[in-house]
Amino acid sequence: MTASERSRPLTNLARLGFSRLGEAESLLAELETDAGVAREAVLSAAAVAADADEALSGLARIARRDPAAVRTAQADPQGWRALWALLGASTGFADFYLRHPEELAELTGAGAALPTGDELRSSLLDAVGAVDGFALEGGEASWVALRVRYRRLLARIAAYDLLSASPVDVLAPVAARLADAAGAALEASLCVARTRVSGGAAGAGLFPREQVAATRLAIIGMGKTGARELNYVSDVDVIFVAGADGTAPEALVEPRVVDIATRLAVQTMRGITSIEIEPPLWEVDANLRPEGKQGALVRTLESHLSYYNRWAKSWEFQALLKARPIAGDAVLGEEYVNAVQPKIWTSAARENFVDSVQRMRERVTEHIPAAEVPYQLKLGPGGIRDIEFTVQLLQLVHGLSDDRIRQRGTLDALDALVTEGYIGRTEAAAFAKDYRVLRLLEHRVQLRNLRRTHLMPSRPEDLRVLARSSRLADSGDRIWERWESVKREVRDIHVRLFYRPLLSAVAALPAEERSLSPEQAHDRLAAIGFADPAGALRHIAALTSGLSRKATIQRHLMPVMIRWFADGADPDYGLVAFRRLSERLGDTPWFLRMLRDSSGAAESLTRVLSGSRYVGELMEWIPESAAWLDDQAQLRPRSGIALQEEARAIQTRHSAIEDAMRSVRALRRRELLRIAMAAIIGTVTIEELAEALTTITEVTIQATLRAVRRVVVPPEDSSLDFSVIAMGRFGGRELGFGSDADVMYVYRPGHVDPQRAHELAIQLVAELRKHSEDHRVPLDLDAGLRPEGRNGPIARSLEAYAEYYRRWSLSWEAQALLRARGVAGSVKLIRAFTELADAVRYPASVDPQGLREIKRIKARVENERLPQGADPARHLKLGPGSLSDVEWLVQLLQLEHAHAVPGMRTTSTIAALRAASDAGLIPASAGDRLAEAWRLASRLRSANTLLSGQTSDVLPTDRKRLDGIGRLLEYPPRSATQVEEDYLGATRRSRRVFEKLFYG
Repeated sequence: MTASERSRPLTNLARLGFSRLGEAESLLAELETDAGVAREAVLSAAAVAADADEALSGLARIARRDPAAVRTAQADPQGWRALWALLGASTGFADFYLRHPEELAELTGAGAALPTGDELRSSLLDAVGAVDGFALEGGEASWVALRVRYRRLLARIAAYDLLSASPVDVLAPVAARLADAAGAALEASLCVARTRVSGGAAGAGLFPREQVAATRLAIIGMGKTGARELNYVSDVDVIFVAGADGTAPEALVEPRVVDIATRLAVQTMRGITSIEIEPPLWEVDANLRPEGKQGALVRTLESHLSYYNRWAKSWEFQALLKARPIAGDAVLGEEYVNAVQPKIWTSAARENFVDSVQRMRERVTEHIPAAEVPYQLKLGPGGIRDIEFTVQLLQLVHGLSDDRIRQRGTLDALDALVTEGYIGRTEAAAFAKDYRVLRLLEHRVQLRNLRRTHLMPSRPEDLRVLARSSRLADSGDRIWERWESVKREVRDIHVRLFYRPLLSAVAALPAEERSLSPEQAHDRLAAIGFADPAGALRHIAALTSGLSRKATIQRHLMPVMIRWFADGADPDYGLVAFRRLSERLGDTPWFLRMLRDSSGAAESLTRVLSGSRYVGELMEWIPESAAWLDDQAQLRPRSGIALQEEARAIQTRHSAIEDAMRSVRALRRRELLRIAMAAIIGTVTIEELAEALTTITEVTIQATLRAVRRVVVPPEDSSLDFSVIAMGRFGGRELGFGSDADVMYVYRPGHVDPQRAHELAIQLVAELRKHSEDHRVPLDLDAGLRPEGRNGPIARSLEAYAEYYRRWSLSWEAQALLRARGVAGSVKLIRAFTELADAVRYPASVDPQGLREIKRIKARVENERLPQGADPARHLKLGPGSLSDVEWLVQLLQLEHAHAVPGMRTTSTIAALRAASDAGLIPASAGDRLAEAWRLASRLRSANTLLSGQTSDVLPTDRKRLDGIGRLLEYPPRSATQVEEDYLGATRRSRRVFEKLFYG
């Protein structure tokens, strides 16, 4: 025989999946010689084995003990394939058939279909000779017979599973049959227990047969058993319930019933778990009973209910969610389940229920040994428990008022949750797919040795077998990658859904708000703060009516969101704005999904809408902005560089000035909305807010100037320089909502005729003002601080400014230049103007007469510029101790000392105040009081605009509006008086400092 001919059989073996080729060749020869099974017959089914080497090894061991049994099994093609599938996936089944080779004959036709629940029950009861609830005999032989028969049936279930074209798709029916088999095994073991307890075995505690027969014992399946989603080798969680039937003898009083039932429960458990000739099936775990291990093993129904009414913890109700009678007295079992159902579905209303469930899941993860975490299919992050806890929490919270999602099984519950709109289709589909994959992996690792485990294998050869047996991948490396991918996806969805703020809010809803008649709803809306409850009802009806998925989700959201709206300053407006926003977004899928699933978007949305008409009106025009509430990064002001790039890109795309400016206005509105939402949510400080408002104003003016210059200034006049100088709070980068943009305009003719340059500058100003107008959020370019005020030219050349300041400048004009800062146009011209301004505003010596004039003007401003009838103490800009006092004092100090103190050469009020304090020009405590009043007045001024959508410099007297302003400043509800007192107190302290330092 040539080398090629000798190697051909080994090559064929490798192709069939064998890796230990020499050993396989030897075992094939042994089977053919000693058992009489032809090589071709042995290999005909080898391809179905996940581990062909182990399958062949197991088959050879069985053949050594009973070659005839192997020959018989080989005669049935379907059974032969089933045997190879079983031996290739499970050394546990190889050991079983080695102990009982006669059981191979029972594989005839195995794998074609699952046994039914009735077949499982009748077969196991037949194994113990059960008649009228009693086994034929109560000795250990009955337990052995029960276990052998159970494993026979288990093999048929496993064969169907392993031979399925797609095992992941048959997971649910396979798990259901495993649960049915467990229930049937407990039923058969209970029959043996009755025989033993009634005297059928020496040494057992004896009771009269009629008393045992009259003792009702219901076995309640919990966890995966109750949900009919059991594993191959899993603890079977149970609760035992006792009772006596109506025909019980008079002597069968409750204590004796419980005594007999306890003996029955103990013997039932022994029949499954004790060490006998045939190994135990699985652990029967009764630790979910009241008081756990410390509590009585068996209780009456009344005793159970008494415990649940008085002592049960939240997790116990979560465990009861899957409770189902599985063996024993079915009527008593149903009575138990029906009695605990109302307690299960009201448990989420308990105080801190959601937090307790979340914490329990975290504790499970924390107690996993560190070395096991990467391999944990069940308990680890991204594992089965993440899916189960998420689904159960959603069920328990929303099941308070919706019985359509009260399902036992995880997959059934997912279907119900998605149908009723509590979870998105995408998340539900991913969860269902991943749950099947994780459970299939768990099934396969348990089948391997028929032992309870939830750990992924670590050895490459074991991963390869897992990949083949699950058919989820084609190699060990790929199955590990699949596992890691599933973990990541599950963990991501779990974190988003399990920690929804909406869950805690729904659970905390008062019972009377979960289901109300229209009359009750009207009264409830009025009670929680809606001024127009009838109108609110109409809006709610418009949002929730219909059969669409959108309406379904709105119905779930509305009870909680109404509560949140009611917590805001203006619930009625908030609800109206929400309805408009919902209608603008139409059937956009992300919007309602975000509100339902995000980590706080729904509550944040109610907060901004009920707290600010300014925001509500802008969101109606920019509805996609709602998405920002799901991402804190989106509520941070964008940088000036990013905004400049976007503005330049706009002008690159649009050649027509109208189109370009329409897009620039949209950019400004969008950023103003972003800043407003950030201010209300509290993600920006007052300094960051002022900086952001200033930046978007600068970018808008710069973009507008570029656009109008392209239209106004022809190429032959391109040497004309033109710039915009920011003044006042704009120049100080201290804008608030509703602030004007104070500006001056400067030009330098270059090579252009001076008269022509002046005309072009005037045209630039006119076009700049025209195209910067925005009826939604006005941008008022106010040039009132220019030389000679409103009587002076709207634009001057740099030389004209220089001449004016040299010859005619008044003290207030030098004071105004303290805030001057170039913001748009020619950089060289801005630099030249700044040098000119510095010479005027930071003089080496100050004219005392000029200082006196500033003080005189300040006094006149206080008397003359206040609106008629306004309370000076409430004016945020001109009132005593408010913005004007602080700014005039700081500017006076700058005129006097900025030349000598470089830190005071700044356009910022607070920065200059800090520099004056650091230089010892004013006491630190005085600086703190001035800064406190300035910041508070600035915040109140912006909040006033945000609340009403209208600019006002007066602190309102209306208590509701004042309370709304307080809410925006993060005061607690009903803080109108506190807001007022804080402002008046701060300005009184500021005014005392001002009078002492300004006039003193």
